[in-house]
Amino acid sequence: MKNNRYSIFFIGFAILTLSACVTTKYNRPEVRSGNLYRDSKTTDSATIATLPWRDIFGDAALQTLIEQGIKENLDLKQAIERIKIAEATLYQNRMAMLPSLQGDVSVTDAKQSKAALNFPAGVNINLETQTYRAQLSTSWEADIWGKLSSTKRSAYASLLQTDAAKRAVQTQLIANIANAYYNLLALDKQLAITEQTIKSRTKGVETIKALKEGAVVNGAAVVQSEANLYAAEVTLPDLKRSIRETENALSILIAGSPGSITRTSLDTQTPYNDLKTGVSVQLLQNRPDVQAAEFAFRAAFENTNVAKTYFYPALTLTASGGLSTLQLKDFFSNAVFYNLVGGLTQPIFAKGQNKARLTTAKAQQQIAFYAFQQTLLTSGQEVSNALFAYQTAAQKEETRAKQIASLTKAVDFTQELLRYTSTTNYTDVLTSEQSLLTAQLNGVNDKLQKLQAVVNLYRALGGGWR
Repeated sequence: MKNNRYSIFFIGFAILTLSACVTTKYNRPEVRSGNLYRDSKTTDSATIATLPWRDIFGDAALQTLIEQGIKENLDLKQAIERIKIAEATLYQNRMAMLPSLQGDVSVTDAKQSKAALNFPAGVNINLETQTYRAQLSTSWEADIWGKLSSTKRSAYASLLQTDAAKRAVQTQLIANIANAYYNLLALDKQLAITEQTIKSRTKGVETIKALKEGAVVNGAAVVQSEANLYAAEVTLPDLKRSIRETENALSILIAGSPGSITRTSLDTQTPYNDLKTGVSVQLLQNRPDVQAAEFAFRAAFENTNVAKTYFYPALTLTASGGLSTLQLKDFFSNAVFYNLVGGLTQPIFAKGQNKARLTTAKAQQQIAFYAFQQTLLTSGQEVSNALFAYQTAAQKEETRAKQIASLTKAVDFTQELLRYTSTTNYTDVLTSEQSLLTAQLNGVNDKLQKLQAVVNLYRALGGGWR
């Protein structure tokens, strides 16, 4: 008996040792995560990614849209349903660690052929029998090599991946709503500028007609002024179309029917300016898509572990037991039966399936690693681009304000010279007016770029899901 105990202990120890050699424990792979922000030397870990989105977007109308989007957006709802699927898969894989159990109740009516049994003629034997059976059967696969454990860990990683993907959808949703909202405000501003320009040019046409009657200008100046007016008027339909399409796009983001959007104005917007980026290694914990990419790699890693276990024997225990009798009245007496089977199955020739499975799993794991690294590098690129876009927009805003001030004076001067002197012609007036309108519209784009750069930087750093 003592020797048997030692043998069992030795066999168990050997199995555990071999099991540890088959599957390996997950560790985060070495990926390039430092110094991903171009021209950034900061070591400060403070980042706007940890701020709630309400701190970044102070516009009450925009906050209402974002809240509605988080509540109703259909892409986000689909992501939530995918989490439920992943949870069900994880539950199923956890239950695979337990033995299965089936119940079976049956009545079998059988009749034998006298000819087949070769009984003598005249022998009266009842060849019809009924068997009553009720049984329970169970089967359990011992997780010797870690196949079931690795499968469960893979399912758990997939669950975490879908959860991270849902948070990535939310961060992108918030950015899309904010960018569309700011774009809508910019279009409103450009429409207002264009309408004001049309009013000014309409008065200008009347002035030129009066100057023609006074012989200050000729007929060419009149038609040029009219053409200048029409040039502004013809942009109105496109601006109104863009406004409507942007409203419709925003409506879809909040899962609403196409319609008007309640909003404020571009002039009331003040971009968040304390743009702390932290260090790029924080992307691993702040950006949901980076987290999702790592969880995808982790799932692939565990799938490789599973593929390795197919080269080793599987230990399966099956048991069944119950009641069986030929007479229903004896069903609960002397009718007990049971059997217990332990089987060890070693793959010998599987037509290359195990090798192909392992090769595929390793390749998928490597693909997942490359995707993980690519997501990190792309994240660093997006942060760098957004930060530089903000900086260049701020520079343009300052210069654009000077340009608009100078062009406004130029329009006033040329108009005055046209009215009271003969030292200029209407071409100078047209040029200055067209340049002013272009500068004003570009000034709107400068502020839009600045606002959207903040949105894009916030998303690129991983903000919006907290």
